[in-house]
Amino acid sequence: MSGTFWAFLPAMVAIVLALLTKKVYLSLFIGIFVGAVLFTGGNVVEAFYSIVMLISEKLGENGGILVFLVVLGIFAVILAKTGGTVAYGEWAARRLKSKKGAALSAFFLGVLIFVDDYFNCLTVGSVMRPVTDKFRISRAKLAYIIDSTAAPVCIIAPISSWAAAVSGFLEGDNAILAFVMTIPFNLYAILTLVGLVTFTCLGLDIGKMRKNERLADETGDLLAGEYELPSEDLKESTSQKKGKVWHLIVPIVLLIVCCVLSMIYTGFYYNWDTGLFGSELQSENVIQAFSNCEAGLSLGVGSIVALIITFVIYIITGALSFKGCMDSLTEGFKSMVPAVLILVFAWTLSGVMGAKGGYLDAKLFVQNEMSYLVESGIAVALIPCIFFLLAALISFATGTSWGTFGILIPVAISILGTAVVPTNILAISSILAGSVFGDHVSPISDTTIMASSGAQCNHVDHVKTQLPYALSMAMISFVAYLIAGFVVATGTSYLISSLVTLGVGLLFLAAFTAVLLLLRRKRKLNG
Repeated sequence: MSGTFWAFLPAMVAIVLALLTKKVYLSLFIGIFVGAVLFTGGNVVEAFYSIVMLISEKLGENGGILVFLVVLGIFAVILAKTGGTVAYGEWAARRLKSKKGAALSAFFLGVLIFVDDYFNCLTVGSVMRPVTDKFRISRAKLAYIIDSTAAPVCIIAPISSWAAAVSGFLEGDNAILAFVMTIPFNLYAILTLVGLVTFTCLGLDIGKMRKNERLADETGDLLAGEYELPSEDLKESTSQKKGKVWHLIVPIVLLIVCCVLSMIYTGFYYNWDTGLFGSELQSENVIQAFSNCEAGLSLGVGSIVALIITFVIYIITGALSFKGCMDSLTEGFKSMVPAVLILVFAWTLSGVMGAKGGYLDAKLFVQNEMSYLVESGIAVALIPCIFFLLAALISFATGTSWGTFGILIPVAISILGTAVVPTNILAISSILAGSVFGDHVSPISDTTIMASSGAQCNHVDHVKTQLPYALSMAMISFVAYLIAGFVVATGTSYLISSLVTLGVGLLFLAAFTAVLLLLRRKRKLNG
């Protein structure tokens, strides 16, 4: 089954079961088991051994992210115990006058935290959840805002863990320049951000999100009846004593500063070849250090340092006792167990499929099929939209943008070459855009799971409510890439090509928004 279309079967099984049964853990495990059975040629005993071995491998590879996730859970507990979360919610509610203002505040915070998508998802959720709850914004809406300002922001930020990953796949002396040049062509990310602001300002909700928002506004049911959450709701553990706003602000600032400094440190001193720290500088400047950093390890260390400092400050000021701090360790870990379980299963499923080679090796299948298309004489102008579709499908099936980059970017380079010209930049951009879209809507994506965890929203409900928005932006992007492919094929300059591509995308977004406004007006007239 290796290197064939069957490599995608485990993901398809997991996704369909998750949407039908709403039991994410069971669905993911069944998908993993199906993949392991295919890999072992039907030997069930060997399949179970393979699953355990792969889970162990993924735990080791992503240990830093899991530490960061658990520490975020501990932060959520101590912020609740001190009353800081409630205090901040009340403070923000006095200054924000509407649901629109609260939603836009969450958006702008998400844009500001551009260094890493995991960091973005969980931090924005922890800070903004009490504020959006005050204004009866549904948890699904908050999860959508978080998810739409995580990967889409990181993929167009030159200083981020995503920029580092893409640059690594591009290779060569012009890798960073090539990445920067993809930014105006990255339609899905840009349209997602612009669309989010537009829909929020105009009060437009699509599909099930409209029902969730109506229920939240009229009844106060922020979860729309979907109470199976990826992390434990900590409201009930909130201390009765009056908290202060600084009880939340100081720890969050510490967390951001410590994590950023940790990323810079690993970028300067972490040697990727040896996997060890040394005294020899690995980067020439701070920007390069961000590109070279080990994001998972950095977030894990930075969050632990921030937590220790926060404990000391709380104990000294009397905001929380030593016993309260120690109790928070186990409570925070327990609150994140569901999210950790989903993430580990999602990573394991991706490993079974072999998104980066190995096991069922989905990469080999894609390389073979794409090479066949090129050899068949496909028009160069069609390559961007084809890459966009392929990236979207692979990313959706595997639940990983980075794995999709690793599959398709080398294929694009082998077909088009390494020259930094509009044709190649557009093709790379379409891969990045398609990968982010597929990752955005996939139920088995780690960032989608973390957005649900950050918002404390039912995971399947988040996937369903976000899908219409993401699918709309993807359809617009596909049409724009189709047009842009023919424009670039004529030999148009980079500046003109990027302006035309972006202009076409924004024009279609404006038309789509106008249609939504007309439909809303029609619904109101019909009562």
